[in-house]
Amino acid sequence: MNKIYRFFLFSGFLFCLILSCFSYSWAGSSRKYTLKTDPVLKALSAELSRSMPVLRKAEKIPLYFLGYEVVETKKYELSSEMGRTSYEYEDLSRQLDIDARFGSYELDNTHQVKGEDSYSGDASFSQPIPVEDDIDSLRVSIWRHTDYAVKRAYEAFTKVQMNKALTAEEEDSTPDFSPYKARTFYKNAELPVIDKDALKKKINHVSSLMKQYPFIYSGNIWFSAEADNRYIVNSDGARIKTGQVYLTLSLTVNSRTEDGMDVYRSRSYHGLKMEDFPSDSQLESDFRKAAEELNALRNAPLIEPFSGPAIMNARAAGVYFHEIIGHRFEGHRQKQEDSGQTFAKKLNEKITADFISVYDDPNVSSWNGIPLRGHYDYDDEGVKAEKAVLIENGVLKGFMMSRYPIRGFARSNGHGRKSAGYPVAVSRMGNTIVRASETMTYDKLREKLIEEIKRQGKPFGLIFDDISGGFTHTGRGTGQSFKVNPLMVYKAYADGRPDELVRGVDLVGTPLSSFAKIAAAADDYAVFNGSCGAETGWVPVSAIAPSMLISEVEVEKSQKSQQKLPVLPPPASEKYDNSEDNKGVKAMPKTQPDQSEKMAVGNANAAEQMK
Repeated sequence: MNKIYRFFLFSGFLFCLILSCFSYSWAGSSRKYTLKTDPVLKALSAELSRSMPVLRKAEKIPLYFLGYEVVETKKYELSSEMGRTSYEYEDLSRQLDIDARFGSYELDNTHQVKGEDSYSGDASFSQPIPVEDDIDSLRVSIWRHTDYAVKRAYEAFTKVQMNKALTAEEEDSTPDFSPYKARTFYKNAELPVIDKDALKKKINHVSSLMKQYPFIYSGNIWFSAEADNRYIVNSDGARIKTGQVYLTLSLTVNSRTEDGMDVYRSRSYHGLKMEDFPSDSQLESDFRKAAEELNALRNAPLIEPFSGPAIMNARAAGVYFHEIIGHRFEGHRQKQEDSGQTFAKKLNEKITADFISVYDDPNVSSWNGIPLRGHYDYDDEGVKAEKAVLIENGVLKGFMMSRYPIRGFARSNGHGRKSAGYPVAVSRMGNTIVRASETMTYDKLREKLIEEIKRQGKPFGLIFDDISGGFTHTGRGTGQSFKVNPLMVYKAYADGRPDELVRGVDLVGTPLSSFAKIAAAADDYAVFNGSCGAETGWVPVSAIAPSMLISEVEVEKSQKSQQKLPVLPPPASEKYDNSEDNKGVKAMPKTQPDQSEKMAVGNANAAEQMK
């Protein structure tokens, strides 16, 4: 394997792109393993069987649980800018995470140390291990890392004991870990065969279209193919290999306004095979639409702070629900002493409109033909994924649970998740699905928005058409609010004027108030696929919801750059090269010379992310 290192100095940061050239292909590998013959599972099982009987008695406090998880990731990434490949990368890695627990299910070394972060990492240990399927070399690596992980875990338990003796008693005294009947499962994920030359030609053609739009200052077409296989072996008896394939194709275009605000538009497509992606003509059409929207954003007026009625279009509504209530339904947040515990004592209480039900079900693999990134079979604690009913007809019914019990919920429902290299798993979202038992057409929902504008005496209402993501504060002393970052927002006027695109909008609020203001829902469901970041890293998620009428939302001005625009226009806007991609292409007229002759810096992330 040869590696090409390219270094770039940008705004004071040094970036290193490692371009790896492999002489072999992972896809279509002839190696076919089973639960009994897989060398990684065999190595993990052998070391666990050898270590656990000895380590259990090595210290005065017993080691009662030992868990291994190996995350094997095969990845291929490709990016194109202005008609040429800008980045190509292949990688194969294996990461070993070790969860060693001293004490008992009632109290162990993962217990929250009050006054410090709940999950400081002391109880977990993570290291890379060999990627070759050699059992002996794998076992040596596992043995070496286990020894160190166990010592760290024992030290962490002594800190827990001291902290318990010096601090007040917790309000929720449920155990630190819950038993689970061991399962065996075997499912392998392999990357599909990728015609790299054809893929490069496809995305280079689309990225070359950027030259036709002088107001596009940067952007790219980005492709990622990833096969994640997770091996889970623990002292409960779990022997699991579970895998998922994630294919993503994204396009992003960036610009900047006269007042220094960076704006961008993007499109993302997700699939399990290459045939799931749009055709060349459809991708080109989507790119041109994104460019038109970008130009409209450049010329859109800024909005002033406002509160009033709004429609969340379906895809935006999924992100909205994820942020305002999703994280607050994660089980461990009802128990941690430094958490706001927003819904901990509201079980069986009405918290939203009675036509709203919400559940999280990682078992759902697709929705109307769209693959869901939040799908998985087993979580990172070796627990079978289950449907978690969160809200039923407006009433709070439950939480997403890992093997970390809370009052009233003693067992996991398969939502213990984490990224490779992070501490022990906590409850996280998978596929969060919002259902409405009473719906109407979108046109009718819009009529209701106009009625609500008039009833409240507001000058306008808002329509949120697209949202990139957001974040939420769940800890005490942090405001416990949320902020969502809309991309396409329109003013809707009650007097019949056309909708007006605006920019510079951040949607803000607090969960209890915002969730109680859902007034109506349409019958149009849409999917948001993305990644969610929290204390155990980034995990793939999906959100599904219909368009919603909210009786009151609050928006504030969003942050913007203070940078002036450059004097010169992008070079490609004046003259194209003579490459094959650009033959016969003519420059578009500069309808707004003052703005088109400027250049923006920065690069929007083409991957959609939810925090």
